[in-house]
Amino acid sequence: MGRSDSNKDSKASGRQGGTFRKKSYARGNAPIKKKTEPQKPSDPNLIRLNKYVANSGVCSRRDADIYIAAGNITVNGKPITEMGYKVKKTDTVKFDGRLLNPEKKEYVLLNKPKDFSTTIRDERGRRNVNGLISNASKSTLLPVDKMGKEETGLLLFTNDGDMTKRLKNPKNGLRKIYHVVLNRELRSADLKKIQDGVILDEKPVRVQDISFIDDAPKREVGIEIFSSKHKIVERIFEHLEYEVVRIDRVAYAGLTKKDLPRGHWRFLTEQEVINLGMIR
Repeated sequence: MGRSDSNKDSKASGRQGGTFRKKSYARGNAPIKKKTEPQKPSDPNLIRLNKYVANSGVCSRRDADIYIAAGNITVNGKPITEMGYKVKKTDTVKFDGRLLNPEKKEYVLLNKPKDFSTTIRDERGRRNVNGLISNASKSTLLPVDKMGKEETGLLLFTNDGDMTKRLKNPKNGLRKIYHVVLNRELRSADLKKIQDGVILDEKPVRVQDISFIDDAPKREVGIEIFSSKHKIVERIFEHLEYEVVRIDRVAYAGLTKKDLPRGHWRFLTEQEVINLGMIR
């Protein structure tokens, strides 16, 4: 073995399998960490202006930036064009003169089970539907309309006051379909009376359609109606001396119970919200 070979073996670096380590005159192998000041916690009372505008339902955040740059947004009467500008929730923000609400609009559809009240404050201490959707949102979502404690089926919740007002307007004529179970078989003559329109409170009540349920007893019927009056279906049958044993709302304003088990809820899709928004 030559001298050079001996030196090579004894002075091989650790990376090459030897025991020799070269002296390092560097300050260290790890990068030097710069001292950074701790970030200040964000103020929960402040919100970016573009998010404020987007949450109001006017447009997307990207479009909100365009409107801000164009001077269409005012805060407390002053036009704001600064990107990233933050506002308080108590500030008065307007888009082309229209007052905005920063709370994000949310829409939840519940398949209501029996024995749950839709009354916001139930003095009798009965179970309330709001408890079933309590995990859906941090916002206060209210049912668009009322349902009896014994009623089951579709119930829509939202914090969109404008939409609630439109949906509750009797002139809108929202399509609703119910599966009704009576205490006895419905006579064909009475079914015809309902089709022709019964008189309640001196006013005719029209139904769009009524028919027996396929492969079910004659005491089970499906009824399609556009009236928004509370308990109108029960009143129609009570007028003809029938008792409603069960009533289930299976369709409401184009919404259905598909893939929504009893007692469960889901958010509306973007298209469903658009469809409801077209109702005036």
